[in-house]
Parts: sequence; C-alpha cells; structure tokens
Amino acid sequence: MKRTFRKLLAVCLCGALAAGGVGLAARRTPLAETDAEPEASPAPLAASVPAVTGTGTTVPKDETVYILTGADGAVENIIVSDWLKNAGGVGTIRDETSLTDVENVKGGETYTTSGGALLWDAQGNDIYYQGSTDRDPPVEVRVSYTLDGKQVTPEKLAGKSGRVTIRFDYTNRQRVPVEVNGKQEELFVPFAVLTGVVLDNEVFTNVEVTGGRLVNDGDRTVVVGMAFPGLQEDLALDGDVLEIPGFVEISADAEIFALDMTLTLATSQPFRELDTDRLGSIDELGDSMDQLTEAMDQLLDGSSQLSDGLDTLLEQSGALVEGIGALRSGAAELSGGLDALTANNDALNGGARQVFETLLATADTQLAAAGLELPALTVDSYAAVLDGAIASLDGNAAYEQALAAVTAAVEEQRSSIQEKVTAAVREQVAEQVVAAAVRMDKATYDAAVAAGKVDAAAQAAVEAAIGQQMESEEIQAAIAANTEEQVQKAISDNMASDEVQAKLAQASEGAQALISLKASLDSYNTFYQGLRSYTAGVAQASAGADTLKAGTEELNAAVPALTDGVTQLRDGAVQLRDGLREFNEEGIQKLADAFEGDLEGLSARIRAVKEAAGQFTTFAGTEAGADDQVKFIYRTEGVG
Repeated sequence: MKRTFRKLLAVCLCGALAAGGVGLAARRTPLAETDAEPEASPAPLAASVPAVTGTGTTVPKDETVYILTGADGAVENIIVSDWLKNAGGVGTIRDETSLTDVENVKGGETYTTSGGALLWDAQGNDIYYQGSTDRDPPVEVRVSYTLDGKQVTPEKLAGKSGRVTIRFDYTNRQRVPVEVNGKQEELFVPFAVLTGVVLDNEVFTNVEVTGGRLVNDGDRTVVVGMAFPGLQEDLALDGDVLEIPGFVEISADAEIFALDMTLTLATSQPFRELDTDRLGSIDELGDSMDQLTEAMDQLLDGSSQLSDGLDTLLEQSGALVEGIGALRSGAAELSGGLDALTANNDALNGGARQVFETLLATADTQLAAAGLELPALTVDSYAAVLDGAIASLDGNAAYEQALAAVTAAVEEQRSSIQEKVTAAVREQVAEQVVAAAVRMDKATYDAAVAAGKVDAAAQAAVEAAIGQQMESEEIQAAIAANTEEQVQKAISDNMASDEVQAKLAQASEGAQALISLKASLDSYNTFYQGLRSYTAGVAQASAGADTLKAGTEELNAAVPALTDGVTQLRDGAVQLRDGLREFNEEGIQKLADAFEGDLEGLSARIRAVKEAAGQFTTFAGTEAGADDQVKFIYRTEGVG
C-alpha cells in the first residue's frame, strides 16, 4: 500500500510541484531509540523577506491539504499540514490560521494564541504542524463507475468482470472578484488538477483514457489525467472551437474488478507564476491577425485565377504569338504580385517565431514551477537543453544524487554519533571494572559512592582502571566499528524512507513529462521550419517572375519552349493554390476562429486568471500579503 501511495503521489506531483534536491525527514528522538538516525530538515523551497506583524514575524507558509474520501469521492476527513519556512531564523513566528487541534509534528516548539493568530516560539527553526478543519475544499472530486454501459456503485462493482469506465468529474467551487477589461467579474480560481491511477495488468486490459496519458511497464498501467475546472469559463472560450478538459475518463476490460486507491492533486500555483509580461507579443500578433486573414483571402483568389488563366493559355497555344504583348503585361503583374507577397515574408516568419517564443516561455515557466533549473529555452537550443534534462532524470543518475545528499547529511552527524557510541561503551566498561574491583554491580557502586561509603582512593582507582580500558586498542577499535555501523545504518534508513523513494519515482515520471514536452515543441518546430521554407520559395518565385518579365521580348522566337514552360508553371500554380488553401484553412483561419479574432481580449483574461490565482494562497488562513502557497491532495478509497 505504501509503495502504491508513493508511486501515485509521484505521478501527481510530476510537472507541477517538484522542487529542490533530496531532503531528509527525521524524528527528534534519542539516539538509543533511533540507532543513530541523524536529524535534518528539508531545504526551503523559496525564501522571501519576512514581515513583522504584531509581536511576531510572518514567514512564507507551504500548506498541503489532504482530503480523504470514499471510492465515490465523498469527503470523509480533511487534514491540513503547514510548513512555516523560517529561512531568516527568527525567534517568534506569527501565523494566521483557522485550524483546530493544532499539533507540532516535528519538534518541540510551542505556541500561544494572540488575536486569532498563533505565536510560535520558533527559536530560529522551521515549524511543521497539522490541524483539522470543517471547510469544504475548493475543488470537488466525484468518481463514478459504469459496467458494460450501466451505472454501478463501487461496492457492487468489486469482483465483477466486463467493460468498465471510471470517470473523475472536477467541480470548481472557488470564485473571487477580478476586474476584466474594466468590468468587475466573478472568476473561478484556476486550478490544474492531476489524477493518478495505477492499474494491475492482470486485472485490466485494453486501457483507454480521455484527457490523459498511459504508461505501461509490463506489470502495471499508470494513468495520468489532467483537467482545468472553470478555466473554460474564465477565458470565455467557445467550447465548439476549443475545449479545455474538465474531467478524466478511464475505460478498460476488467477481470474480477479490484482497484487500489487513487490520488488527485489540485494546485493553482502554475497560474500564479504565469509570465504575463510576455503577453505584449500576443497583443501585437492580434493587431496583425485581421490583416493576415484578409491577405490570405486575396492570395487564394489570385492563385486560383492564375491557375485558371494558365489552363486557358495552354488551350490557346495556337494564338500564343498574337498574345505576346498581353503576356508581357501579365508577367509584369505577376512579378508585382509576387514582389508584394515577398514583402510580407518577414512579417509572416516573425509572427510564427513570436508564437514559438511564447510557447518556449510558457515551457520555461512550467519547468521552473516544477523545480527544474534549466537555461532559458530558445528556438535553437531547446532540443539540446531538454535532452540534457531528460538524461539527468535517468534512474541511476537520480539514485546517485540522492545517495550523495543523504550521505553528506549523515556524515555531518558522525561526531555526534561517535560521542553517543563512546558513552554507551564507557558505561559497559565501567560495569565490568566495578564488578572486578569492588565486587558490586554498577548501580550498587554508584549508590555507595553517593552515600559516602567508598573512599576517594578507591574511586580514583576505579576511574583510572576505566580510563585505561577506554584507551586500549581493542575498545577504540570497537568504538570506531560501532560508529561506522550506525552511520551506514542511518544512510540505509534514509535512502529507504518514503520521501527519498518518492523523489526517485518523481524523477522517473519527470523524465516522461519532459519527453512529452519536447515532442510537442518538436511538432511546432516542424511547422515553423516548413513556413520558413515556404516563404523562401515565395522569394524564389518572385525572382523567377522578374526574369520571366524580362524574357517576354524573346518569346516570339521560342514559342515551343515557352509552351513547355507554361505547362510547368501551370502545375506549380496549382500546387501553390492548394498549399495556400490548406495553410489558410488549417493554420490562419483556425487560429483566428479559436478566439474569434480577439487575442487582445484573451490576453486580458489571462492576466485576470493570474490575478484570481494570486488571491487564493492558503486554505486555512494567511496574513495579508504573505508569500504563501497551497496544494490539495485527494485520496480515494480502493474498490474490492
């Protein structure tokens, strides 16, 4: 069960919340109870200048809300876990929260209440605490099941066989007031919702998913789905033209249905980090979209007329000589038209490059939000940068990095471990010396010393004998060996911890996400390079038309050759007409229709979406202006 939980959590966190290196989670318990397990704290995900409020200092808060539900998504329990990031090492932290039953889960720091806030005696440490709430989460997750096309409850589905569909519906219930184009509107707080499901291949076959991806390792099929509830309405997009997913649906053939728990992650963090400063290029592209659409219509009309005219010219080749004068005029017009078309090449290429650079900037933002520190992606470098990142997330590389981080953290505690081992060995040596010297056990001897029944000379003799034994090579070797054994055990225990294992699984899933991202960018790069080739071809055609105009004076002496040339030109004109029509229908018109030509309005709504995301920083409460963030993890019960 733990292995499945870690795998699902890694699947859900992939590409959305990955951050930092390998951290060590340790309990603050005596060495004797933990076999020398060292203490360590995760490195802060972000640092900011703390604000002083009241009698305490406000620090950034990272909040995780765990929603435990039934197999149908009905909420059964909510646990909120908060991490106060004390990067500045302040003594007292002020924290606004609505939670009840607050408990420090990692350390002995205490708190008092002040005006509805908690004042933590942090002593320079980070604070990790949990609490309870009866609030409803902002996103409702509902899970429904059908068997052979009929609705069925989870309980009745267990153990059945047939074609099964599992549907996750996400309802956004969090709205905030935002100004859009000078008008006040109620927008949904934007959430990216990812659901992870692990299917046993002995139970499930022929798996399909709507709104997600499948990864099959032979034994299991991992399904990852993504949705953005409320974003369609926030952006005011026509669903018939462009539909943003709001659900995930998984279908499979099941043999004796049984399903482990599922995990869903909901976060608005990616929308908070949108780089809206780059939307200027979209606004400028919107100004030229109408001109580009009109020019494409004119160009299509012209290319069709050219093709028809060349057909007629071939049919009337007998009268070609008499038409040389008219051809000279037509060649001049053709040359002028192609020159005008060539003049727009830079604008067309520039617009396509702007779109490409916007896609790369969006990818940069997503990669940064996922905690990957990579050079900025460019048209020329993105492939090499992503290939390098994919290689760095290789399973062996991730394991070696984790082992190095764990080993370094444990080695910092070696001296403390050795001191405790030495103390334990000295206690054993003292027991043996006392038994041999005064015929007492250590406890009796200590009591006699305390009662003044052992003279100073006898005590000195005992201490000298203990010291001599402790300096012996045998004892020193035993201390060194025991210390090394405790160090290695601490390293092994930390490498086997849930946190480290989740990071390793996350690295593997992250590599898959990067491979998918690179494939998407490669697809657009193919279009971009094709467009550049097309405009280069137009320039070449323009140069050819200039040559044709100059050669009309020689046509009279070369009519047979001209006839052949016209045939080739006719064929090229047909290809040009068809290519322009396809580019217009599949490219320019589709892009313009998706947003009804209002790209400026779209950019305004994107800015409003970012503002809405920025208004929702925590679930359980926050100080005004605090640099906080929150994520929601839903765990549904298994079936069967």
